[in-house]
Amino acid sequence: MKYLLDFFTTQSVGSTMLYLCMAAFAGVLIGKAGTKGIKLGVGGVLFSGILIACFGVPVDEHTLHFVRDFGLVLFIYSIGLNMGPRFFSSFKKDGLLLNLFAIGIVVGGFGIAYLIYSLTDLSPAVVVGILCGAVTNTPSLGAAQQALTEQGTEASVVSETGMAYAMAYPFGIIGIILTILLIKLFFRIKTDIETKKYTDSLGDNETKLQSVEITVSNPNLFGKNIDFVKHIMDKELAVSRIVRYGESILAIDDEIIQEGDIICGVSAQNMIESLNFKIGKVRISENTEVSGPLAIINVLMTNPKLAGKTIEQVGIYRRYPANITRIFRSGMKILPTLHTTLELGDTIKVVGKKEVLNDVKKELGDSVNELAKPNIMSIFLGIFIGIILGSIPIFIPGLPAPAKLGLAGGPLLIAIILGYKGRIGKLNFYMTPGANYFMRETGIILFLACVGLLSGGEFVGTIMNGGWKWMIYGIAITWIPLLAAGIIARLMKVNYLKLCGCIAGSMTDPPALEFANGIAPVQAQATAYATVYPLTMFLRVLLAQIFVLVTL
Repeated sequence: MKYLLDFFTTQSVGSTMLYLCMAAFAGVLIGKAGTKGIKLGVGGVLFSGILIACFGVPVDEHTLHFVRDFGLVLFIYSIGLNMGPRFFSSFKKDGLLLNLFAIGIVVGGFGIAYLIYSLTDLSPAVVVGILCGAVTNTPSLGAAQQALTEQGTEASVVSETGMAYAMAYPFGIIGIILTILLIKLFFRIKTDIETKKYTDSLGDNETKLQSVEITVSNPNLFGKNIDFVKHIMDKELAVSRIVRYGESILAIDDEIIQEGDIICGVSAQNMIESLNFKIGKVRISENTEVSGPLAIINVLMTNPKLAGKTIEQVGIYRRYPANITRIFRSGMKILPTLHTTLELGDTIKVVGKKEVLNDVKKELGDSVNELAKPNIMSIFLGIFIGIILGSIPIFIPGLPAPAKLGLAGGPLLIAIILGYKGRIGKLNFYMTPGANYFMRETGIILFLACVGLLSGGEFVGTIMNGGWKWMIYGIAITWIPLLAAGIIARLMKVNYLKLCGCIAGSMTDPPALEFANGIAPVQAQATAYATVYPLTMFLRVLLAQIFVLVTL
C-alpha cells in the first residue's frame, strides 16, 4: 500500500504518465456530454487536466513539455495530410468568396486581440491565449506557446496562455452557435428555401460529374474508332460503353463508331455544351446501371506497384474489355483522363464484361487489409522535413525578431504539400482515414491534457484575481468578427447553409459544424467548412506567432 501511495504522491515519469492518461480518459467522457448539439468535444480533455492539476498532483514538467509538443506535431501533421488534396481547389468559384469571409473573421479576431492588449495591462501570453481559446483553435495555442518559449519567456508565464485559452474556450463554442441562430433570426431565414436554392445551384456547378448518353450525329466521327474519340475528348469525356440498336456493348479502342450510336460515359457539367457540338445531342442519364454482358464495380486501389502511374500507363482498357469511368479520392470526384494518376486509397468505378472484372480487381488490389498498414516511414520523414522547415527563421519587416513556422507551422505546411502531391517519386504519403483520425485524435488529446496539467495549478486563483475578465475579452474576440462577417455575407446574398459552414470552418470548430449539419440534410455546410478550413488553420497558426513577436 505504501508503494502505491508513494507512486501517486512522488514526482516521476511513471506518475506523470498516469495522470496524463487519467486526464485524457476523463476529458473524453466530459467532451461527449452535452445537450442540443452543444458539446465541449475534445476540449473536455483540457478541463479535466486543469481539474486534476488543481489537486496539486506531482507531475514532471519536462515530460509534459515533450509529450505536449509531440502531440501537437502529430495532430498538425495529420490535419495537413487530410486537407492537402483540397487546399488549392478550395479557392475556385464561390470558394474564393467564402475564404475571403473566413480571412476577415481571422484578421478581425487578431485585430480585436491586439486592441485588448493595447488598452489593458494584460501580458502578451494572456492575450494570445484568450485569442486562441476564443476561436477554439488549439494548434494556434501550441504555436503561440512555442513562440513564447523561443523568446525566452518563463515557463510560469507560458502556462498562463493555457489558462487564458481555457477561460475563453467555452464561449468560443457557444458563440459560434449563437451567431448562426442570431443571423437566422435577424434575417428571418427559412431553411427550406435556402436548401432548395443550394440544391438548384448544384446544376451549375462546373465540377459536378454527370452520367451522359450522347447520340452520335457528327459525320466526322463516322468510321472512326473509340480510341480516336478518347484522345480528342480526353479531358471532356470518360467513355464506358456504346448502345447500338438497343444493346449495350463495351467501348473498346477498336470499336468503330456508327451513325446513331449512343456513347455512354461520364463528363463534367461544364463540358455538356462542348460535347453537344463535337459529338451530338447529349442527354443526362439518371440510370447508371448496365445490363447484358456488362457490369459496374467499384474497386479500391491498393496495389503499390501501380500507385502514381497514369491510366494510360496502367492500361486496364487495353488489356481488358473494361473502362475506368470515375475516381473517388479524399471526398472528391475525379473525371478520369488518360493522364490521370491512380493513387493508393482511390475508389475506382469500372465498367466492363462480367467475366474479366475479378481480374481487374486483383490487378488494382482491392484489399482493405493492404491499406490498413500504416505508412510509418513516410509519416516520420514528413514530420522530419516539417520540423526542419519550422526552425528556419523568416525575417519580416517590422517584426523585432525573425518569425518561424515552428513545430506547428512547419509540419502543417509540409503535410499540406505532401497531401496535395500524394507522392515523391516512389515514396507514397497516403494515410488511410482511420489511421489519420487515430493520429489526429491521439495528438490533440495528448496536447490538451498536458496543457491542462501544466496550467491548472493556478486556475482557481487566477479567476479570483480578475481572470473572469478574460472571459469577457474572449466573448468580444469570438462574437464581433463572426456577427460582422455573417451580416455582410447575408447582405451579399450568400446562401445561409454555406454561411453556417463557413462560420464553423473559420473557427475550425467541429462541434459547430455538427450543429450546422443538423440545420438541413444537405452537404452545403460540410462543403463550406472544408473549403475554408485549410487556409483558416494555416492563418491562425501563423498569426498567433506573429502576435507574440509583435507584442513582446
